[in-house]
Amino acid sequence: MASLVVFDSSGKKVGTYSIEAADIAPQISKQLLHDAVVMYQANERQGSASSKTRAMVSGSTKKMYRQKGTGNARAGHRRSGVRRGGGHIFAKGPRDFGYRLPKKAVRLATRMAIASKIEDDEIVVVDKLSFDQPATKDMAATLKALGLSQTTTLVTTAEHDVNVYKSARNISDVTVTPVSGLNALNVLSPSKLLVTKDALDAIKAGAQAKEAS
Repeated sequence: MASLVVFDSSGKKVGTYSIEAADIAPQISKQLLHDAVVMYQANERQGSASSKTRAMVSGSTKKMYRQKGTGNARAGHRRSGVRRGGGHIFAKGPRDFGYRLPKKAVRLATRMAIASKIEDDEIVVVDKLSFDQPATKDMAATLKALGLSQTTTLVTTAEHDVNVYKSARNISDVTVTPVSGLNALNVLSPSKLLVTKDALDAIKAGAQAKEAS
């Protein structure tokens, strides 16, 4: 059984946490992780690109000159897509790029992403992370003590903690989400995952419940 070092907010080692990647996901499928990440990225696309067809641009629809006898190529009106200022032949229009994978696949991909962080030693466990009030300075000091001040980090708490969220929101490359908000994209995107002991307990319990069902 592998052990993760548990630190306090000052960076001091206060214990260990026994966990294996297999406790979260029995195996890691790179294909499923790829599919889940592509899905989330596709759902984030704005899809507002738009261009005009020849029916939408302004200009006369009169034939520019007679068909024969001029020595020029045959030409229609000025709105033609082959002319500068004309409409696009295959005009783009607003569209929705979003789609959904099956729920079981999405949830499994999330567990696989967390398991991959454990396997790659990219997870840092802190015994407790709480503030009496929003304090960006204190949050920055904690990240520095844990060696996370120069890296992209996802901070994960067991439940939504307003003070933790507000303490970290102005720190670049740091995001905060509760266990319920984890997904394959936001877990894999940052270099490190800072997770509280309670949050890791919740992740482990949730994974075991899924395996048992």
